[in-house]
Amino acid sequence: MLFSTGLFFFLFIAFYIGYRALRHTTTARILYVVLFSLYFYYKSSGVWFLLLVFTATSDFLIARALAATVRPAGRKAWVALSLVINLGMLAYFKYTNFLLQTLLAIGQSMGSWFGVAPVGGTVYEPLDIFLPVGISFFTFQSLSYTIDVYRGELQPLRRWIDYLFYVSFFPGLVAGPIVRARDFIPQMFRTPVVTRETLGEGLYLIICGLLKKSVISDYISVNFVDRIFDAPTLYTGLENLVGAYGYALQIYCDFSGYSDMAIGIALLLGIRFNTNFDSPYQSATITEFWRRWHISLSTWLKDYLYISLGGNRRGRVRTYVNLMLTMLLGGLWHGASGRFILWGGLHGAALAVHKFMMNHFPSFRPTGDTMSPLRRVCGVLITFHVVCFGWIFFRADTMATGWDVIRQIFTAFHPEVFSQFVVGYTEVFLLILGGYAIHFMPRVVDTTVRGWVTQSPTLVQALYLTVAIIIVLQLKSADIVPFIYFQF
Repeated sequence: MLFSTGLFFFLFIAFYIGYRALRHTTTARILYVVLFSLYFYYKSSGVWFLLLVFTATSDFLIARALAATVRPAGRKAWVALSLVINLGMLAYFKYTNFLLQTLLAIGQSMGSWFGVAPVGGTVYEPLDIFLPVGISFFTFQSLSYTIDVYRGELQPLRRWIDYLFYVSFFPGLVAGPIVRARDFIPQMFRTPVVTRETLGEGLYLIICGLLKKSVISDYISVNFVDRIFDAPTLYTGLENLVGAYGYALQIYCDFSGYSDMAIGIALLLGIRFNTNFDSPYQSATITEFWRRWHISLSTWLKDYLYISLGGNRRGRVRTYVNLMLTMLLGGLWHGASGRFILWGGLHGAALAVHKFMMNHFPSFRPTGDTMSPLRRVCGVLITFHVVCFGWIFFRADTMATGWDVIRQIFTAFHPEVFSQFVVGYTEVFLLILGGYAIHFMPRVVDTTVRGWVTQSPTLVQALYLTVAIIIVLQLKSADIVPFIYFQF
């Protein structure tokens, strides 16, 4: 049950009526939201919603024990238990098959070196392990709570239902953003106040998210990008290059569109999430890219992994190693595959190189704000293409497919087919062109449009949302966006 489905909007309207009626009674409102959130997660993962309840229960009890423990060794033991439980669940559900397959491959390689025949089958048969939706997000979110309590930056909650509210809050449950407890918890006890400006901003974000996710991302994915990455050798290098550009736009619109809808829905409930995507392809350096891309994840990795490894406090070489380790684990977080590790390693290496250049050449800056216009444009072009190169392996089903895409681009480009491509994929071409044009608009344009919508009367704002939903559902009925469905 995704935000871009008619079912969700139908249920949310019914839920919202009850939510508004309970806004002045804190406990009843919290219980009401928890029940809806668990139902929302049940619709996504079935009985595995109990895993979410278990995570919330264990970390709630661990945080309480942490607060009551004075001895440093005891506190370390409690936070270690939280790490074992959360990362253990994540490892089992997400990485068991990957680890077993890797171990089998290593065993076979070692056996061939020593002339020993492999024992058992040579092909790994994956175990049938269900992957609960959003487990990567709610485990990281819950971990941030126990670590903050351990560091003394947060006092633990006294009621289990309050913590379950924080962990299960449905707008950020399935696909983020990862919300920090210190940002979220103070808001949950306030009486929700939704002003005309807040309502307008929330509806604006929901509309933007719908258009990004359900129109641009889904359409170019089904009608072009998937075809390229399914069989890159059947297409010219130019089409493969456009496919890489298309996927860069698709994944941005998919992730940021869903985040926009999550942030907008939370605003309608009187809860404000931090910005999660900030026009990342306008970045002039790879460092700036990670300050703009999936901000809740990048800051989590920095605060709880990079800094825990030592950050930049133990010399320059250790800093480069810490950057590489952080991004390798960040890549593995996205998926259990060697190509995700390669993607993370590419970004780790790029961050380390940029850090090295800044340490040795003062003209290199962390962001493009202080660069000359020409240097900033060059930086944006270089950074964008480094990111796109990484996206090729992120999207490809196998490493071989990724190399096929790159090989086609460099050995079979055939620019003469460009006009045929535009004619054959007119809608795709216009969506990609329009999507990038909107993405690279100056910030003042978005600020102006958002301000205009925010100040519009409530009925007009509601009309915007209604029209957007009708457009999306109409596109579905015309078979333009096959991934959007309306079901009851």
